[in-house]
Amino acid sequence: MITMLKTRTFKYMVMLTVSAFSLQSCFVAKDYDRPQVEETQNLFRTDALPTDTLSMADLSWKELFTDPYLVQYIETGLQNNIDIRVAMQQVLAAEAYVKQGKAAFFPSINGNASVTHQEMSKNSQLGSFLSSRSSDQFDLTASLSWEADIWGKIRSNKRASEADYLRIVAAHQAVKSRLVSDIAATYYQMLALDAQLEITKKTVIVRDSSVSTIQALKDAGNVNQVAVDQNIAQYNQARALVVDLETAIFQTENVMSILLGQQPQKYARGILDEQRLQSDLKLGVPSTLLRNRPDVISAEYNLVRAFEMTNVARSSFYPSLTISAAGGFQSLELDQLLNTNSLFANIVGGLAQPIFNQRKLRTQKEVADAQQEQALLEFKRSLLVAGNEVSNALYAYNAETRKFEFRLLEVEALRNAERNSSELLKSGFANYLDLLITRQSALNSELNVIDSKLQQLLTIVELYEALGGGWK
Repeated sequence: MITMLKTRTFKYMVMLTVSAFSLQSCFVAKDYDRPQVEETQNLFRTDALPTDTLSMADLSWKELFTDPYLVQYIETGLQNNIDIRVAMQQVLAAEAYVKQGKAAFFPSINGNASVTHQEMSKNSQLGSFLSSRSSDQFDLTASLSWEADIWGKIRSNKRASEADYLRIVAAHQAVKSRLVSDIAATYYQMLALDAQLEITKKTVIVRDSSVSTIQALKDAGNVNQVAVDQNIAQYNQARALVVDLETAIFQTENVMSILLGQQPQKYARGILDEQRLQSDLKLGVPSTLLRNRPDVISAEYNLVRAFEMTNVARSSFYPSLTISAAGGFQSLELDQLLNTNSLFANIVGGLAQPIFNQRKLRTQKEVADAQQEQALLEFKRSLLVAGNEVSNALYAYNAETRKFEFRLLEVEALRNAERNSSELLKSGFANYLDLLITRQSALNSELNVIDSKLQQLLTIVELYEALGGGWK
């Protein structure tokens, strides 16, 4: 009897399983195709339209940045930065959901062990006929439930979880790209401040000597006390600028410590004039942003996830096939629980078709369609933003390169004017005000040259990040 029951149960299981897999041919979920995005045309807004598919974003940051101090700081930041570590935990959480999505194809199996004690009423219909109105039942059972993925709902859910995982991975890459850019920019700012501080300290020494010179000229009757006071004021102005620059360096080092996930400290570094970055700026065609920009990649995977959730909403309108089975041991006596006579089994196959569900399924579909359209618009916007950032960074780099040449000529002219004014003043052929104005302009122009050099470096870093570099 038990053998016949097992054989019949096995036949039912095989029949329902074959039927379920046969129905897989009715898969109604669609496959994702990347939408045609016309926004990539002339996205960089440049006359020199790029035709090379290679981009400087394909370079690893270790190839772009060659300063050993900077390379060391970037490596430290990628290991210790708090934002990076938070993003990594988000990736691990998304990975767990992917594993759950893959497991949805398998049946769920549960085991149960129970003891039931029942006391029946003497006045009840059943209790009045039984000599013993108390009974015990011991159960050791296992149950199985499996839903056939006829319309692709489970498969679409799995794809959605995978897309969400890849979206979060891309978001993690965006954090890395931003961090590499921030560390490089902060490092170059420290170098620029160091250079400005060095020039200002030299200026303080020169102006200290100039005060003595002006005092001697006053004693000789060539200038008055106003000239002496003006030189003293200019000397102290330079000393105050030294304090401002030292404060800026101190604060910038604190910013670096946050980026590196370390306690505030002084950081060893190189010299601004020794910094050399990749001069061959390869943009790549605009479509390369689709594979390099982490935020664009993330936006597309968000679109994929929304697309798959639309598949899920669509498949909810169709019937679902569920197979459930249960079996185990049942006995009124504990010592007879594992006896073959205590075996039982049952199997149920059901096909459920939603008919009236308070409009929940239709609402779910309409919301999924709206969210998919929203994700598409956000994907297109991410491309436009990326192109705008590339365009701005490229234009700024070219502008700063031209400006740097003019700044150098300005410094050369003003330093010549300062020397000539000083000689003419000593000879009595120039006014001390000319020297003061020229001297202040010369200092400002030298500081501007350093700032222009800094901006050149920063625009390359910005262009590198805008093209999607820094996370590889």
